[in-house]
Amino acid sequence: MPLTVGQSAPDFQVFDQDKNVVKLADLRGKRVVLLFYPMDFSPTCTTEHCTFGPALGQITTDPNTVIFGVSCDSPFSHAAYRTQFNIPYDLLSDPTRKMVQAYDMYAGLEPFNCSKRGTVVIGSDGKIAKWEEVPMREARSIESIAAAAAV
Repeated sequence: MPLTVGQSAPDFQVFDQDKNVVKLADLRGKRVVLLFYPMDFSPTCTTEHCTFGPALGQITTDPNTVIFGVSCDSPFSHAAYRTQFNIPYDLLSDPTRKMVQAYDMYAGLEPFNCSKRGTVVIGSDGKIAKWEEVPMREARSIESIAAAAAV
């Protein structure tokens, strides 16, 4: 069931691409934009990240906004992916699928056992400000991410 605006965001504790622990509790007071995506190195995901990275200044200029990519891939895959495509924001690894399930962004075991494509914005108060799922094979636009980050 999708999360609703105003609901407390589910807590999470996962690794980024460098195996640093990232906890939602440590981000209180910041706006957090979670860009859920199915898989590293897949065509649509790569199109998105290669578009969002250079346009990060168009997406948000607020120093209190943090953007993360989130998928079920390993930190090792994230590290290679981030380096190869020069992705400027951290990629969060959820190989246990606990975070993607808590945010209702899990696509299920079949056929790929991966996350859905979607955007979740958590306000500085720790509550859901936006929850949006988009079709897995359709890349999000800079405009849609900028509009979500501004909510």
